[in-house]
Amino acid sequence: MRRYSIAQVVNVLLSAVILCSCNGNTAGNDTSQPTTETDTSLTIMFVGDVLLDRGVRPVIEHRGIDHVFADVAPLFVQADAVVINLECPLTDSRSPLGKQFIFRGEPSWAEGLRRAGITHAAMANNHTNDQGRIGISDTYRHLKAAGITPLGYGESREQRMAPVVIDGGEVKVALFNAAMMTMENWHNRPDRPDICQPTDDELVGAVVAYREANPSTKIVCVLHWGVEFQSMPSRQQRILAHRLSRAGVDVIIGHHSHVLQPVEVINGKTIVYYSLGNFVFDQHPPLTRQSMIACVELSADTITHAEMAVEITGCVPKQMQGN
Repeated sequence: MRRYSIAQVVNVLLSAVILCSCNGNTAGNDTSQPTTETDTSLTIMFVGDVLLDRGVRPVIEHRGIDHVFADVAPLFVQADAVVINLECPLTDSRSPLGKQFIFRGEPSWAEGLRRAGITHAAMANNHTNDQGRIGISDTYRHLKAAGITPLGYGESREQRMAPVVIDGGEVKVALFNAAMMTMENWHNRPDRPDICQPTDDELVGAVVAYREANPSTKIVCVLHWGVEFQSMPSRQQRILAHRLSRAGVDVIIGHHSHVLQPVEVINGKTIVYYSLGNFVFDQHPPLTRQSMIACVELSADTITHAEMAVEITGCVPKQMQGN
């Protein structure tokens, strides 16, 4: 694995950190003392929704998928892992679900994602099923073939609820991925290929059980949740975030709203990014074009975090001036 500390990433690539708390006050970017031994920590970058269809499709077809990530790829290579929310299936199958917005990306584009430095892709969202169950399993297969680890997928409920573990030797990080919403015209099948779509109680219970069995492993929940185009988290999001904090979650990464939502530190220990907004997307309202990269460094005893401001221009994420 690459070994860069968050301090190295920030010193090289970040001169301005943007962070807001849920009460609107500015807060520092560390939840504890920073680590000093870079070989005993993991640096993970998280971004929001990555759409490879609709308005993004002609950009890829004319300029290539490498162009889409050209500005942020140098950031990604500084991390041990990079986690995106993949907001479309990657499949040749054309069996669109009966719903309002239906997306599909080309399977070959998975290799471009990996070239950009992306290592993990969250599949538990409300668009992975856009091309039916075949599209879901195809997406998993194409991501794996490209060297990207899918999150939130399984052929059984047990597989979907199980986290993916990043093993850094002295520090291990378990990534849970779940869609915390009702799907449009979709019935989640426990015995068929599908994404993770638990109830709040089921997710909290899975975290509690994992924490009891793995007390030293850091736990990150990557959640597709909340209300679209709302700049503040819903009451339901806040309640679940606090429940997950009590259950032992160290970091919560959210998306689905298409706009940024605040960052909160619960009880001085659980970092919550309620929404990272869009990342590669074609929406035009100004708030939908503001994004961030969350950079989290986890060691055995500490967690530090920083945020890199990004603006989406012509569907392409670009670092904002001053980063």
